[in-house]
Amino acid sequence: MPNGTTPIETFIDALPKVELHVHLVGSASLPTVLELARRHPEGPVPTSEDELRAFYRFRDFPHFAQVYEAVSSLVRTPDDVATLVLGAARDLAAQNARYVELTVTPYTHQRMGMAMPAVTEALDEAARRARDEHGIRVAYIFDIPGEFGADGAAATAEHAVKHAPQALVGFGIGGVEQMRPPYRDDFRAAFRAARDAGLHSVPHGGEMTGPETIWEVVEGLGAERIGHGITCVQDPRLMDLLRERQIPLEVCPTSNLRTGQVGDLSEHPLPAMLEQGLFVTLNSDDPPMFDTTLTGEYRVAAEVFGLGRAELAGLARNAVTASFLDEDGKRAILDDIDAAVAA
Repeated sequence: MPNGTTPIETFIDALPKVELHVHLVGSASLPTVLELARRHPEGPVPTSEDELRAFYRFRDFPHFAQVYEAVSSLVRTPDDVATLVLGAARDLAAQNARYVELTVTPYTHQRMGMAMPAVTEALDEAARRARDEHGIRVAYIFDIPGEFGADGAAATAEHAVKHAPQALVGFGIGGVEQMRPPYRDDFRAAFRAARDAGLHSVPHGGEMTGPETIWEVVEGLGAERIGHGITCVQDPRLMDLLRERQIPLEVCPTSNLRTGQVGDLSEHPLPAMLEQGLFVTLNSDDPPMFDTTLTGEYRVAAEVFGLGRAELAGLARNAVTASFLDEDGKRAILDDIDAAVAA
């Protein structure tokens, strides 16, 4: 093994992985963001690497949301969209990820003047190239930016129903959770339309608010899988429901640290969630913004939470099982995970 690499790190590197919770704009590497910022220097994003790293030091989640929106404003053409998809695919393939469900917030691209069909065409072409050039399968989740309320909900649902990319599998909602309640009925209507069109419901919930948001995404939005969900540990009755239904939770530990949802990784509820028998997957969320990777999240699970090979392989299997990949595709990755464990 390379100098300084431990056996558990070597195992994690070799472990086949699936990424279920990563955002398109948040996956952009620092060089990519700098290139876009220099292309549009009139924007709010710094054009030097040191300044950009400082820009990515978040005070809290609302500050992170402001920074994310600023970076999103640099994505102005369909070619920019495709470049981001291929960059995410390249970076994940290098970590032995076989499949990704990439969250796209199309309303932000529409606000920058891109037409729905043009965004869809870019996403379709990028998914084909990702498989051909990097050997990774890309699927998409369309995501309502919650802070844009009724307009964001209606536009995202229209795009998902009338101009869906071929690889679109799910429909979600993100952004600042505290801003959702006034638009509850709008979000419910958008999710009904998406589910009626055959899309899976995968909303964020319980990242920066309490269990009440998780209850709403389960009961009001028909959640089949939940982004984050970490505040479920505050409500035993909710944990009972999540455990009984085995609703997968897309947990992103470093993200929760960087946006101030936990004060220290040692305080993260992931170990408690596993002890409670909840269906947990590991994910990177916005990796360059949070100075992490999907592989890095598995290393956190080993180094901070003390998980061994069997537990790490179990999390990898959970991600495969929770994905919306076809059964043959799932079986192939599960077989490869078994082979990695045996090796």
